[in-house]
Amino acid sequence: MSFFEVKKLNTTYSTFDGPLKAVEDVSFKLKRGKSLGIAGESGCGKSTISNSIMNLLPVLGRIDSGEIYLNGKNILEMDLEDFKQDIRWKKISMVYQGAMNALNPLMKIGNQISEAILFHEQVTKNEAFERSKKLLKMVGIEESRVHNYPFQLSGGMKQRVMIAMALACNPELIIADEPTTALDVIVSRQIINLLMDLKNELNLSLILITHDLSVMAQVCDEILIMYAGKIVEYCDIFTAYKNPVHPYTYLLLSSFPSLIGEKKRVDQIPGTPPSLINPPAGCRFHPRCQHTKEICKTEVPQLVEIEEKHFCACHFAEAFMNR
Repeated sequence: MSFFEVKKLNTTYSTFDGPLKAVEDVSFKLKRGKSLGIAGESGCGKSTISNSIMNLLPVLGRIDSGEIYLNGKNILEMDLEDFKQDIRWKKISMVYQGAMNALNPLMKIGNQISEAILFHEQVTKNEAFERSKKLLKMVGIEESRVHNYPFQLSGGMKQRVMIAMALACNPELIIADEPTTALDVIVSRQIINLLMDLKNELNLSLILITHDLSVMAQVCDEILIMYAGKIVEYCDIFTAYKNPVHPYTYLLLSSFPSLIGEKKRVDQIPGTPPSLINPPAGCRFHPRCQHTKEICKTEVPQLVEIEEKHFCACHFAEAFMNR
């Protein structure tokens, strides 16, 4: 069994209009020290996967079924208090999208980092505070900043603090959910380089959730393409960029400009993602797909292995290979 594995995860939100199935039958594996990228348009279920793993779903969210294994143990079967103590932040930690909102504006940086250490480990306040200084230095911030409040730091520095907090208890897996969305291009590059360096230095496993496919190309070993709550393609990063099979993956990659290729108009994916309260029958992408046939409107395509370690959910996957 892999170091980390998700099996047939199904997560639903209760709404006034009925149940919203945000994640359906999602399965993937992650080896120790490797990185997985999860991509897709807004509302496709990316963040719901991460919140399901961290057991941080909102009140109206629930995991209907599935298994999540860490080192061979199904962590979904754990008591919530045991999960908080033994898994969250200690084994699996998370870097959130909005560092501005994730940090407590009334607490000094050093105290916020120390808080996680004191909750999970038997150390003194002084020991935790000293470790906070070392963690800040590890992410490229002067140790003296432990005495600063969040408003005294730039956006990029706040995000580095979030990474330091994620590393506080020496986790084995870090989930980074859109860690560079609110940052400018230069600072984003610095944060991504930092994550890559820390991953290699500490042998961390990483799940990166981002809309920026160019970032995934540089950071991730494998990629999971989500559409309307389901996996449509799952393979290594090189295969995804060189030979995308699912029409959605192809259009998603085509919607990003190439810096080295011939200049051309960027493609646009027509239409909008469907409602997950009442999704279309058959393939959920068929209303936006230019290759739609009658079978696409009635039969749900299964996620199958079309070549070694390359999975795709499309009725015409073989026909689209090597196009």
